[in-house]
Amino acid sequence: MLLYPDIKADKLEAMDRNESIGLMEPLRLAESAMQRPALTDLAVELAARSAGFRRSLPEGLRSALADLVRAMNCHYSNLIEGHNTHPVDIELALREDYNKDPHKRDLQLEARAHINVQQWIDSGGLKCPATSRVAIQDIHRRFCEQLPESLLRVENPETGERLKVVPGELRTRDVKVGALISISPGAVPRFLLKFEEVYSNLGKTEAILGAAAAHHRLLWIHPFLDGNGRVARLMSHAALLETLDTGGIWSAARGLARRVADYKSHLAHCDLPRRNDLDGRGPLSQESLADFTRFFLEICLDQIHFMEELVQPDRLRIRILLWAEEQIQLGLLPPKSGNVLEALLYRGALPRGDAANLVMTGERQARRIVAALVDRGVVTSEGPRTPLRLSFPASLAPRWMPGLFLEQSRA
Repeated sequence: MLLYPDIKADKLEAMDRNESIGLMEPLRLAESAMQRPALTDLAVELAARSAGFRRSLPEGLRSALADLVRAMNCHYSNLIEGHNTHPVDIELALREDYNKDPHKRDLQLEARAHINVQQWIDSGGLKCPATSRVAIQDIHRRFCEQLPESLLRVENPETGERLKVVPGELRTRDVKVGALISISPGAVPRFLLKFEEVYSNLGKTEAILGAAAAHHRLLWIHPFLDGNGRVARLMSHAALLETLDTGGIWSAARGLARRVADYKSHLAHCDLPRRNDLDGRGPLSQESLADFTRFFLEICLDQIHFMEELVQPDRLRIRILLWAEEQIQLGLLPPKSGNVLEALLYRGALPRGDAANLVMTGERQARRIVAALVDRGVVTSEGPRTPLRLSFPASLAPRWMPGLFLEQSRA
C-alpha cells in the first residue's frame, strides 16, 4: 500500500509511562452499587425480550432481516462518526457499483468494509471472546485493511502532522480525545490485558451489564490511532451476539445514532473522576458508569421493540403485498407475485418446486414470477436449486420497513 508523501508511517517505539491499571476502575459495577438492582432487572428483561423476538421469526425471515440490519448498523455507526452514506449507496457498494465521485466512492468502500466485518462476526468468525485483545485487533484489522487510502489518515490538530493508520496495529502515539488525555501508548497492551481478564467469560447477567461498561472502557483506552468508535460498536455487537444469541436481527447502533448527543455526553461523563465517597471506590465515577449502562440497555430494549413493531406479521404483510400489487398494476411484476412473497413471509423459505402450486400456474410461469422477484432483489437463494427466501432491499426500506433508516434524499 503506497504512502502519501506527506504522511509519516507510525513506527515510533511506544512509550509506557507505567500508569497504574487501576486508573480505569471500576471496570464493573460493584454488587453494593445503589443502581445495581434496577440494572440487573433491565439485563434480565433484555435477555428475555431478545430471545422472544428471535424465536418469533422463521429462520428464512431472520436471515433476511439480519442482512438488512447489517446495512442499517453500518449506516448508523458511520453516521455517528460524521460519515453519511445513503442506504441505497451502501446496497450498490455490496454489488461493487461505486459512485464516480471519489469521496462518495470512499464512503461506499467504508460501508462495505463495515458490513463485511459484521457479516464475519455474525457467521461465527470470532473464535475468541469479543472483549479479548485478539478479537479487538482483528476487528480493527479486518475493517481498516478494506478502507481506501484516504480514510487511513489522521492529523494531529495541534501540530498538523499526518499519520497513517495501520490495520490492527495498536497506537504508538499519545492521543487526546476531547478533554481526556489517554494513557501512554506503551501502556495500551497492559490495559487491554486487564480489560480482557475482567470482561471475558462472565455469567449471562454480568456479561450484559459488562457489555455497556466495556464499550466505554475500550474507548477510554483508545487502543488505535483511529477507528476506535466503530471497533467499540462492533465489539459490543459481537458481545451481545455471544451473550444473547441475538441472531443479528437488531442493533444498538440505530438507537445510539438517533440519540448521538446523549450517547457522547454519557461517554464523556464516564471519563470523569469519582465525585465523592458514595461514588464507588475507583478513580473513575461509578455513578456515571451506571448511568451509561442504563442508557445503553434502554437503547437495546427500545431497538428490540422497534424491530418487533416493524416486522409484526400482519403489518409487514400488508406493506409488502400493497407494494407488490402496485408493481403488478404498473407492469413491473407478473400477476400473482404477491403469492410467493406472502408464502416466504410466513414460511421463511420456499422450495422452488412449490412456487407453481402457490401461483396455480404452470412451471414456466412460476419460473417467470420467481425470476422477476429475484431481479427486483426481493427474493434470493444461494443457488439454482436451493430454497427461495425473502430479501429486504435497502431501496425498498421506506416502503417495507419505514423508520429503519433516517429519511434522506440521495445527493
